[in-house]
Amino acid sequence: MANKPIDPNVLKALSPMDGLKKDNLRALAKKTVIKEAAGGSFLFKRGDDTKVSVYVISGEVELRDGDDVLTVISGGSKEARSPVAPVIPRMVSARARGPVQYLAVDTDLVDVMLTWDQTGSYEVSELRTSMMAESSDWMTTLLQTKAFHRIPAANIQAIFMRMEQVNYRAGDQVIKQGDEGDYFYVLTDGSAVVNRETPLNKEGIRLAELGSGDTFGEEALISEAKRNATVTMLTDGSLMRLKKEDFQTLMNEPMLQWVSFERAGEVIARGGKWLDVRLPSEFDNFHQEDAINIPLYFVRLKLNSLEPDTPYVVCCDTGRRSSAAAYVLSERGFETYVLEGGLNQLAGGEMALADE
Repeated sequence: MANKPIDPNVLKALSPMDGLKKDNLRALAKKTVIKEAAGGSFLFKRGDDTKVSVYVISGEVELRDGDDVLTVISGGSKEARSPVAPVIPRMVSARARGPVQYLAVDTDLVDVMLTWDQTGSYEVSELRTSMMAESSDWMTTLLQTKAFHRIPAANIQAIFMRMEQVNYRAGDQVIKQGDEGDYFYVLTDGSAVVNRETPLNKEGIRLAELGSGDTFGEEALISEAKRNATVTMLTDGSLMRLKKEDFQTLMNEPMLQWVSFERAGEVIARGGKWLDVRLPSEFDNFHQEDAINIPLYFVRLKLNSLEPDTPYVVCCDTGRRSSAAAYVLSERGFETYVLEGGLNQLAGGEMALADE
């Protein structure tokens, strides 16, 4: 079982993966393996800043501050459903008491997937039916790319909604080296080849072959330069494209008010409230004192339960989901702030652990 892809149901039992839709859960399972640690070895040490969420599947892991054992987490327990010591950088070390099986899941990838799942479901009717019917594979692949992680969370849904589908035949040129950049492309069906012409090779050097979910064309849009390669379809296929103007607008951060934990405390002191938009399972693990929990996917549905004259400090674990929620609230006239860095960036002493 060790070092092999896992059953998506294993992830479904863990927080916050229990909030992922089936397509993203399956995609995440393909990228996740169960690892083994021998007794006495460390899963991570104090100060580690690697953005992975660690889950104990079997065995016992002790959280240590120097030589002191603070607590022990056993596989299969209620505590094991949540990531071990999620604060980054780590405030403690995690050491296996005996043989341990555990998961190390890409935190950013899970967060991007959760944000899309919970914002993309608000107004599905606004998306073209044909696009949604055939979109799951390429959308899931696109969400996993590191480049997509840099897109502001509040803009994820808008990007998909503004894309238009274009069909090509085998042999068609999608973009040509030397042309002006006009679109950002995502290949959704079929395959294509990337070639670059050089002074010594007019026919072009083959740089790469593209498949479903692969993107191209962004370099010319970002740098305002001409296309540096030619992309030609190898098979019949389809692409989604985003206009240059939309690409440049949606790659930029919406107008949001980001605040430090200290500044957030000042907002709370003058009558503001914490609004935690994580899943209930995450909220139950730890949260700010007196925080309200409305998961991101419920924010639009619960607007009437919020007080229009109350400022809200919106928070999640990283800041990605909370920025999406704050954008929705700001559009509707609420005074909102986003906790910069999220709850996982706070020192352990600044978080109120749930007593439940």
